[in-house]
Amino acid sequence: MIKILTQIEIEATIDVCFDMASDIDIHTQTVWPHTKERAIAGTTSGMVRGGDTVTFEARHFLIRQKHTSLISNYVRPYHFVDEMLRGTFKSM
Repeated sequence: MIKILTQIEIEATIDVCFDMASDIDIHTQTVWPHTKERAIAGTTSGMVRGGDTVTFEARHFLIRQKHTSLISNYVRPYHFVDEMLRGTFKSM
């Protein structure tokens, strides 16, 4: 298993940071423009919560792809886990 850890210092409360990290609208506005990523099924707008699923469509490697993730663990404002259920990168 490979883990990726990113640490960023932000001058905001943990609640604000968590809400921004779990907001689909913010996510789709801040991804690389050439991917044209958008939420197309499940929770498609606003904040995700535990048990939610979201399906994104985006262009990666010049191919339009879809992936569906489940928010399998959610402890606001400390962490949430999204697990890919379907999609090209599920094994990563």
